[in-house]
Amino acid sequence: MILSSVLVVDDEAHARDDLVDLLKESGRVKWVEVSANAEEALVALQKSKYDAVFLDIRMPGLDGLQLAATIGQFSHPPRIVFVSAYDVHAVSAFEVEAVDYLVKPVGSDRLAACLDRVISRSSDRTDNGEKPPSGTDLPFVGVELAGKTTLIERSEIRYVEAQGDYVRLHAQSGSYLVRRPLSWLSERWEDHGFVRVHRSYLVNLRHVSEISPFFNGTLQIRVKDQEGTSLPVSRRRARHLRDRLGITGS
Repeated sequence: MILSSVLVVDDEAHARDDLVDLLKESGRVKWVEVSANAEEALVALQKSKYDAVFLDIRMPGLDGLQLAATIGQFSHPPRIVFVSAYDVHAVSAFEVEAVDYLVKPVGSDRLAACLDRVISRSSDRTDNGEKPPSGTDLPFVGVELAGKTTLIERSEIRYVEAQGDYVRLHAQSGSYLVRRPLSWLSERWEDHGFVRVHRSYLVNLRHVSEISPFFNGTLQIRVKDQEGTSLPVSRRRARHLRDRLGITGS
C-alpha cells in the first residue's frame, strides 16, 4: 500500500524541500504538497484530503502542536507526524497521539520506518472511516531528566509500576518516573504486548521468562532482568493472562 497524498508543513524552505525529496524518493507516496505555515496548511486541508501531515513544531503564528490539535477535531483527520530539530516536544506529541516524531535531519531509513507506521495506521481505519481505537500511539515515552526530555522505547520497558498519580517505568536502561495513571497506559499499550496483571502492575509479555501458580488462583511471573523480579498476578487478572498467552488449565 502507498499513500495517496501527504502535506508537509514547515516554515523553513530548505528543511521542507529536503523532506519532500525524501518522500518522493521513497516510492511510498503518490503526491506531496507543501505549506509554509499553519494558516496555509488549514486552507489546504479544507480544499484537499491527505493521508498524513508532516508538521514542523516551531513555526511563527500557530505552531505545529496547536495545528495538530485543530486537525484532531476533524471528523476524519489525517495521520500526524511531527518533524522537529528538537526532541523536547516529544511528550506533547505523545499527548495528541501523533503517529511518529522525526528529529531533523531526517534520514531515508528513519523515514521508511515512519511511512510503514503511517500506512499501517491508515489501513487500520474502520470501514466507515473512523479512527481505530486508541492504543497505537508513539513507540516511545518522553521522560524528563535533568531538564531534558529523554525518549524511552516502549519495547525496552519490562514492566510498569503504579506509584500514586505517577507510574515508574522499569526498562533495560533504568527506572523512570512519569506522571501518567497506570490505567491510561494499560488501555493504549494492550495492543503492543502489555498486560495489566495487577492493580499496581502492567507487564510487557516480551520480557516475561516464567509464569507459575502462587496461591488461591493467583499467579506469579518472573521478569527477564538482572534481579529476576517476580510480580504478582491477581486472581481476577490471571484468567485474562492465560487467555492472552493461550495457556490452558486452572
